[in-house]
Amino acid sequence: MRVLVTGGAGFIGSHLTDRLLGRSDDVLVIDNYATGRRDNLPESAAGLTVVEGDVADGHLITETFERFKPEVVVHAAASYKDPEDWATDAATNVVGSALVVRASEAANVRRFIYLQTALCYGLHPLEQPITLDHPILPGASSYAISKTAGEQYVALSSLEWLSFRLANAYGPRNLSGPLPTFYSRLTAGKPCFVMDTRRDFVFVTDLIDLLVKAIDGEGGTGAYHVSSGGDYAIQELFEATVAALGIDLDQPVEVRPRGADDAYTILLDPSRTEGDFGWQAGIPLGQGVQEAIEYYKRFGITDTYTHLKLEQLRA
Repeated sequence: MRVLVTGGAGFIGSHLTDRLLGRSDDVLVIDNYATGRRDNLPESAAGLTVVEGDVADGHLITETFERFKPEVVVHAAASYKDPEDWATDAATNVVGSALVVRASEAANVRRFIYLQTALCYGLHPLEQPITLDHPILPGASSYAISKTAGEQYVALSSLEWLSFRLANAYGPRNLSGPLPTFYSRLTAGKPCFVMDTRRDFVFVTDLIDLLVKAIDGEGGTGAYHVSSGGDYAIQELFEATVAALGIDLDQPVEVRPRGADDAYTILLDPSRTEGDFGWQAGIPLGQGVQEAIEYYKRFGITDTYTHLKLEQLRA
């Protein structure tokens, strides 16, 4: 199979690329390395083509699709490294998505898979767990606004499409969210605190299992939730990080009360996903954190990223 993966040098995209290459698919990756890492992909591998460039470059996208002729597209590329850079978010997540969708239509792509954020439901979900019937309320961040606009262009297309609205994916190569921040601060001897909140975490290999099922034709058209079906206190994530590092703290981590603008939990209902794909997240938090920590120890962390403004951070 010929699979084109945008953002294929990033956290999720590179894991997917590895899995596809391992079963002898032909994979073309497009990445501008804004947040992806070159060492996330093999230097040379049979079946792998890497195109360095931006999904908002219309000429590049048209030429690449015409040359590669993908059967399936996984659109994982996204701008999220600077919550104040609205222009780049709009260029990558909106214009880039529109260009990739149109190129996919012209190439007669069999199936289009989009990765969306659970922040499309806003920072104040109206229900817990969040069902697929929940209103779309992405105004909390430039990232959520632009990713939701991209999803709507996908839905507007003539393609057979799936949009996976993601819980907090974590694991090796992840450079966003609380886990790499905890690792960086703990290994540097800096103090940490956690907020009195809970979040839904899905290990990256569980996510890749689901994406491969979708690539192979399972599931129907429309939106799906990628969720463990449960949530963890951020303090539990911190304690799992401490255990994986094998360190002893002089005192318990400070737990701060959440602010008025912070949701206690953001938990997605995965029932449609579980029913249509026969899929469930299976990697427990402790195991997943251990694998992520081993990666950080081996490859290091030079940068971490967030898609929320500093005053919105709660972990």
